[in-house]
Amino acid sequence: MRYTRRRFLKQSLAVGVGLAMGVRGQREALRIGVVLPYSGVYAQLGQDITDGMLLYLDEVKNQAGGRPVQLVREDETADPSVALRKVTKLVEQDRVDLLTGLVSTASAYAVRDYVHNSRNVLIVSNAGGNALTRERKSPYIFRTSFTSWQVSFPLGRWMAERLTKRVAVVAADYAFGRESVAAFKESFLAAGGQIIQETYTPLGSTDFSAALTRLLQARPGAVFAFLAGSDAAIFLRQYAQFGLKDSIRLATTGFTVEEDVIRAVGQAAEGAYSSLHWALRLALPENQRFVQAFRKRFGRTPSVYAMQGYDTARVIVEAVNALQGDLSSKDKLVEALEGVRFRGPRGLFEFDTKTHQVIQNIYVRQVQNIGNELANAVVADLGRVRDPG
Repeated sequence: MRYTRRRFLKQSLAVGVGLAMGVRGQREALRIGVVLPYSGVYAQLGQDITDGMLLYLDEVKNQAGGRPVQLVREDETADPSVALRKVTKLVEQDRVDLLTGLVSTASAYAVRDYVHNSRNVLIVSNAGGNALTRERKSPYIFRTSFTSWQVSFPLGRWMAERLTKRVAVVAADYAFGRESVAAFKESFLAAGGQIIQETYTPLGSTDFSAALTRLLQARPGAVFAFLAGSDAAIFLRQYAQFGLKDSIRLATTGFTVEEDVIRAVGQAAEGAYSSLHWALRLALPENQRFVQAFRKRFGRTPSVYAMQGYDTARVIVEAVNALQGDLSSKDKLVEALEGVRFRGPRGLFEFDTKTHQVIQNIYVRQVQNIGNELANAVVADLGRVRDPG
């Protein structure tokens, strides 16, 4: 066949169109900026959240709205100024499409104004400070985890009605610890309870002997506590060593006896009550599938932080799917996020459109040994709890 100039141009045009279609078919990656602690006291929390995200992204073949998903990770550390610097880098240098992460409430508060003023969408996957969805809320900030009030307030009435009306308090001395105690006291005192003692310990404490000695002297009917990470593990071990585990009932926010802590301390956590928005043994099919898949993928038991990472990734993917991958309008992304609603490992997930805080059930759990495995089992469902905003 004669190879004419017309035939050459026709074939060149066809190749050009094909290449253009191929470029469009291989859409630009969705870049998600992830700021979580990968070092320091909360390093395990950061890893669990990340692994939860990776598990969900595996399930959707790492696609959202027809775009491949890329996580751009930075270490939050324990310094709010570092967290702000990392968020700024992700936005201005790495050009991420949206942000997620933040374990520390102080870090969340530190980045709030930058995120709000630059109109970058942030989905907080842990930090629970109340102000972030109250007086410092922003249309560009969502939270998939909890507020300190949402987790601790329902436990106060339950303790007054079911355990005792005479309680001592031990909590980490920083914003979330103080907020957790205030929320607990709000409902506990209203139900006729009495706080006989309050002790606040520095973050990163390794010796709780002074606080435990005070508890031995006060002999309350129960202790309400909030500590997390390595602080919680050390406190629980020493609580048992002082002989308090078998003599004074312990009830906490769920983070103090979450699965990562139970793995570290074993029987020292057994019998403790706690309130949280998830439990390993929560009898929902969605949760059972999640737990099984996480164990298979990572070879360990998931924690609430892993569950939050899993749900956070789902929230992002479902919103991006609704927009068919087009994130050019921040306002449309906010609207898509507000409309996300699904049943997941914790139960029904949905956002309060006024505060952008998740509305969710809060459960009372107890650390129980079932089948030679210590884990949190649900002993009461306190119903759906909406932060007052």
